[in-house]
Amino acid sequence: MFNFKCNTMKQTAVDFYIMEQTKNELDFIKELITLDEYKTRQRNLKGQANKMFEEQIIDAYQTSHISMMTSEQYYNETFKSE
Repeated sequence: MFNFKCNTMKQTAVDFYIMEQTKNELDFIKELITLDEYKTRQRNLKGQANKMFEEQIIDAYQTSHISMMTSEQYYNETFKSE
């Protein structure tokens, strides 16, 4: 009769991008990486975030058709921490 909800919220593509972008910028500012490395990381990061976003859209679409939850319900259960 106990309903334990694990806090296993997924990270959105936007959150992922912001966090990784910040790390990348700090590494560049601290001169831990060169300008070329910074640019390469940026390209890779954009690709990763786009792929993550695509997967999240597909997952949301599939979940909505299986469970009949609304997009807002899906977002709240998957990404929003309370």
